[in-house]
Amino acid sequence: MASMVLLLNWGIRGTILLPGMEAVRVIHSFFWRKLLVRSGLARLIPSVRRQLRGADDAIARYSDRTLAVPYAELEDFALLPAIHTPDSIDFVLGSPRCDISMSLGRSLNERRPIPPWGLLELRSDLAAEFQLNHGVEHDPNDEVLITHGATGAFASCIDAFVNPGDAAVLFDPTSPIFSIGLKHRRARVRWVPTWSDQGQLRFAMDRFAQVMRGAKLLVLADPANPTGCVLAPEDIEQIAFWARKHDVLIFQDASFDRWRSEPARTRLASLPNANARILTCGSFSKSHGLSAARVGWLTGNRHLVRPCAAAMLLTAPFVPTLCQQAAFQAMRTSESVREDFASRRANVSERLQKMGLKPWTAQAGFFLWVPVPNDEKGSDFAQRLLRETRVLVNPGSPFGPSGERFFRLSFATDAGRLREGLERLERFLANEKVRGLRVAEHLPASRGA
Repeated sequence: MASMVLLLNWGIRGTILLPGMEAVRVIHSFFWRKLLVRSGLARLIPSVRRQLRGADDAIARYSDRTLAVPYAELEDFALLPAIHTPDSIDFVLGSPRCDISMSLGRSLNERRPIPPWGLLELRSDLAAEFQLNHGVEHDPNDEVLITHGATGAFASCIDAFVNPGDAAVLFDPTSPIFSIGLKHRRARVRWVPTWSDQGQLRFAMDRFAQVMRGAKLLVLADPANPTGCVLAPEDIEQIAFWARKHDVLIFQDASFDRWRSEPARTRLASLPNANARILTCGSFSKSHGLSAARVGWLTGNRHLVRPCAAAMLLTAPFVPTLCQQAAFQAMRTSESVREDFASRRANVSERLQKMGLKPWTAQAGFFLWVPVPNDEKGSDFAQRLLRETRVLVNPGSPFGPSGERFFRLSFATDAGRLREGLERLERFLANEKVRGLRVAEHLPASRGA
């Protein structure tokens, strides 16, 4: 081992070091950084461990893109400078001041700059809410990141941790953003089929344990999109267990958490097997209806969040101040419509069943996952429905392999349009039934009749 360290030090410095001499704090060669991390030797060299400052476990999950930047540079205050005290003077502003006033009572640039990580008041409120709902405390200064929606949070995560060829696990069905993003980074997607059991998302645990072996990332949503199902407490504990057993990073989308019919009994982020390997994101578009603002958030261990912040800095930095202030105001003043959505969920599901449809039981979200009648393709059904009634639903195929013969129906529109849309859908299905009977009448009788 001493000879290996000697060789590594020689490669790092470019000169032969005597035993006992420390490696330099910044390893300038990407080759040697990658070798140290991927081989596990980084944990055995004292000078490197001191440089990592507690990131020993997290750095093993970094993608090659992230390792291309020396870790000391990721930790460097100059990369994402921020000041938090009211009497500070900022000489790093990168744009001229804009003093256009707005309805929130502030100028677009104010008298103090907005940190690259996001408005501190917004991050503080998010950290407090996350602790209340998930039972985990995060420092708003460097463990909560404001992103361009939940999509921006996910993009920064896979940029920071996923390499081409890495395996990622997805539940089927799920948001198409996840599979598209992973395929764009040339990751290998492993699917786990799911079903609804009284609104709980169920899956075969043996299949899940199998696909987790050798995976780099598990991506899940709880509550789930498009089904509106929630994870059962016993399954959440199993997910955390297998993630730790196979050293898999977890990305959890909690965008629809606000629309649960009942509070969650178990939280993945609070479990000992998961709390150091999980990143959780959310979206103000889904939680507060601020679709135009495109504000999301990402939280987790600082050694996981900081590489995501660096990735976002290179692709989609600096969420507009106005949008963040709108999100902050929404957190402080918006009233929950959870009860209204719960009532709608039950009423719409009952109405669909009376039409002859069989939607999955849901416990969250503002949509229902519905099998297409007569085993028709969801895309064909959705196109005919739109063409004949001008009612638009989501075909199920983008949500995963099992979605080919499903469609997703959202009931988040206003009550009048929801009522009218359901009436059009009912008439459409009634006409379909009549047409089917007419076709059957003209078919020749079978020989066995």
